[in-house]
Amino acid sequence: MLKAVFGSKAKTFRPKKNFAKGTKLYQLHKYAKATIKATLGAGNLHEAVLLPDGVDRNEWLAVNTVDFFNQINLLYGSITEFCTPETCPLMCAGPQYEYHWADGVNIKKPIQCSAPEYVDYLMTWVQVQLDDEAMFPSELGVPFPKDFEGKVKNIFKRLFRVYGHMYHSHVEKVIALGAEPHLNTCFKHFMYFVLEFGLVERKELEPLAEICTGLSLSLPK
Repeated sequence: MLKAVFGSKAKTFRPKKNFAKGTKLYQLHKYAKATIKATLGAGNLHEAVLLPDGVDRNEWLAVNTVDFFNQINLLYGSITEFCTPETCPLMCAGPQYEYHWADGVNIKKPIQCSAPEYVDYLMTWVQVQLDDEAMFPSELGVPFPKDFEGKVKNIFKRLFRVYGHMYHSHVEKVIALGAEPHLNTCFKHFMYFVLEFGLVERKELEPLAEICTGLSLSLPK
């Protein structure tokens, strides 16, 4: 779909994360994609995020974390020529919200950086976690870590900031590319999942509260 929207400029910002064929997460990934396609046609995207009967909550969180990472990766990749250290010297979502980067390992003290630098740090940080079999086990029966959902929440909180930056700093370019409907659909899907599983605190959603209202998304009070 993105290739149809962005043409030859469609590219991922970071390498796409794939599931190994034959694993349960791969099967869940295929199921999720089929459900999204069906619900888009029916106009009810919320149904696509609901936990399927008989599926482990952590497995559903895992497969969707990967899918949303890939989706945001591709969306941001489409506007990297407009998002540079010169045009976006700060990682922000409007004038009131600025984000500094720290991962607690390589960068322990939050640093101010440009938007593309922040997103690069972020996508690398997420990729490392997705590739860690101890955190995101791909094989059936391998237990998830006890703090898995907390780590997923931290990933979604930071992925949300990429949407915040795109809407506040690059939406005019997105509109010029004819891609605003697709961006809105991707964001709405992302937010349905966030709200269904309570993955991001309300205060973190404030930068896009008006966008959510415009997309008929009901945020918690």
